[in-house]
Amino acid sequence: MNIVLKFAVAAAAVSISFSVSIAPAAAQMTIPDGCKSEMHAAGDMKMAEMGQMADHQKAMMESMQKMHPAMMQGMMAKDPDVAFVCGMIGHHMGAISMSEVELKYGDDEQAKTMAKNIIDAQKKEIEEMTKWVNEHAK
Repeated sequence: MNIVLKFAVAAAAVSISFSVSIAPAAAQMTIPDGCKSEMHAAGDMKMAEMGQMADHQKAMMESMQKMHPAMMQGMMAKDPDVAFVCGMIGHHMGAISMSEVELKYGDDEQAKTMAKNIIDAQKKEIEEMTKWVNEHAK
């Protein structure tokens, strides 16, 4: 085996090992086929594509754009427990915002009920997590 091929194989093995050790659960997560679309991933979204979206899609994107900075800021805490809880607070805020979009634009009563349940549950959990952060963050 030539040196270039050996290097490529070793690099691929390191890459696979790194991704599995860093995020094993994320590597196993897949969304149902019914959730997939031809749209680009949010990180690849161009502003021109935003203009082509329906109102509910724009509202969902705005929810995500607000959630990610809050979630990322929370996860930057030096203490891993605080980082987790603070990141989850931002994540839950995003879930509430997305659920509110469903209530505004959605038509299906079962989906709207799910959205209402998410809002109630996530607000309660945010209160619990905020109390924990106030007691544990230094």
